[in-house]
Order: sequence, then structure tokens, then C-alpha cells
Amino acid sequence: MEQTKIERLKAEGWEVGNTSDFLGLTPEELAFIDLKIALIKRLKQLRISQNISQEYLANQLKTSQWKIAKIEAGDNSVSIDLILKTMFSLGATNQDIIEALQSLSN
Repeated sequence: MEQTKIERLKAEGWEVGNTSDFLGLTPEELAFIDLKIALIKRLKQLRISQNISQEYLANQLKTSQWKIAKIEAGDNSVSIDLILKTMFSLGATNQDIIEALQSLSN
């Protein structure tokens, strides 16, 4: 948001913050969420680059399409363990994981 807009909103009595402020997330919780998002983005890139549908991937993993959709949507019930297993089933390498993590510093 532009600084002038922030100043105007504050002058009008509004409180300006980000999602982390609104949800009251600790730095650790925010880092965890960012980590999951980076891994999920890479997982989805891998699936799409191989022209694999969610349904096909689900069949390969003996699960349902909606479970793959939940993974890709970043549902909070999805563990990092499941994200990593799904990535590796798509042929992800350790380098893919490293690149996903390196994207966090950018």
C-alpha cells in the first residue's frame, strides 16, 4: 500500500497492518506458513510442468482429487510431511526443495 494512503487511513482513525498483525501470528508461525506456501507453490509447478491433473496425481497416490486440491490450496490440515511426499512422488529432487526454500529469502 502506498505510504500516502497509509497516512490518510491513519489520520482517519484506521489502524493499518498486515495479515500477520491482524491474525496475531508470532514470527515462528509466520515463518512456518511461508515455508508451507513456498513448498506448495513448487509442488504445483512440478505437477503442471508435467501436465499432470490433480485427478491423475491422486490416483497415483491412492487418494482423492479433493485431497490434492486441499494440498495445493494450503489447507492448514495438510502437513509438511504430506507436501514433501507428494513432491517426491512427482519426481522432485532435494534441489527442488532447496530452490523452494531459497525463494523465501527473495
